[in-house]
Amino acid sequence: MLATVCRSADLTLNDDGAQLFAQALDEAACGRLETALAALPTNRPGVRIGEGRQLQPFLDNAGPVGAIAASVLGEQARPVRAILFDKTAERNWALGWHQDRTIVVKARMDTDGYGPWTVKSGLIQVEPPFEILERMMTLRVHLDAVDERNAPLRIVPGSHRLGRLPEAEIERVVATFGERLCLAGRGDVWLYATSIVHASLAADPPRRRRVLQIDFSADAAPGPLAWRGV
Repeated sequence: MLATVCRSADLTLNDDGAQLFAQALDEAACGRLETALAALPTNRPGVRIGEGRQLQPFLDNAGPVGAIAASVLGEQARPVRAILFDKTAERNWALGWHQDRTIVVKARMDTDGYGPWTVKSGLIQVEPPFEILERMMTLRVHLDAVDERNAPLRIVPGSHRLGRLPEAEIERVVATFGERLCLAGRGDVWLYATSIVHASLAADPPRRRRVLQIDFSADAAPGPLAWRGV
């Protein structure tokens, strides 16, 4: 297995499928984002945000987060899903290697190529044709510093080019391509291809690690369905 390299700022979206945008949010912007997120529940590890008008100043194309997405996807980039991950001493977890495979839509419409369907936190989710996911980007906004021990995101560089991987193949891909840790400071934003193989470590020792994760797409709509949006 290739060695894990903890210095991750040299990753590029084109070559590796992930890229760091250091200090994309200054301290004042981080404070405003914390205020915008303050009303969300604090008793769940991951909070899916179904309505995020308070986040629009950050996610619009002119905002500090949306502008990064638009620089890759173009002016049609829009936020289509948002989740706040809040790891604490009481809520500390690890997540195994996987690809994100679902999108959030307004209503269920049984359609060839889409499925299975699920509902999480009242939001309708479906697995679309994988090409839709391959055209999407995910951004992670860090409100707490993340070093090697504070639950960094793990990514498999180059795995975004491999298409939809059978579950049984993922460990082989990790062993072949190796992994990198996506370290971050407060206000940093990680951009990565939504289809990349990734995982998350638990914090050790447990401490707070807040990440706002937003999926962006430039597609007008996923087939005959409509994005739920943020």
